[in-house]
Amino acid sequence: AQRLVQQRGFNGFSYADIAKEVGIRKASLHHHFPSKTDLGVALIQSYTVQLSNALAGINSSQLAPQDKLAAYIDIYRNALSADCMCLGGMLATEALTLDSSMLPSLKRFFELNVSWLANVLTEGSLHEFKLTNSPEQHARAILSALQGALLIARASGDHAGFEQTGEILRQGLLREG
Repeated sequence: AQRLVQQRGFNGFSYADIAKEVGIRKASLHHHFPSKTDLGVALIQSYTVQLSNALAGINSSQLAPQDKLAAYIDIYRNALSADCMCLGGMLATEALTLDSSMLPSLKRFFELNVSWLANVLTEGSLHEFKLTNSPEQHARAILSALQGALLIARASGDHAGFEQTGEILRQGLLREG
């Protein structure tokens, strides 16, 4: 189901699509997720845990802040390579049509991204990064740029534009000299 949302959007699949792909009956899906909204909440919560684990792995690797940022960009690059959007970004594009009960989980997903990035930027500001605004403002800009670059690259097939965005984000933060 996650891959279907990442490729088609939340409004672009049905329980029949999931049942066919997974090889189970629709009734089994309805037993576990009585409504599509229940499934959506579970998906975004699961995806947030996946991201949290990936970020914890990056943190435990003892990388320099600029390398942590590069590893974060790789998360988006990997989604693009799989012809997928970030689940959070895909759901955000459909936010006006989602049930309101999905939005708090979606908000937590984005808050996790901003918080983690802000921590990396704060750490990097000691030696590597030159910040012109608060770490949180830079974090939101990085997140927005990557989400947008992923969306455009997937729609246009221009992966080079995504790569350029990632490089500009990384290089733009580095101190000169």
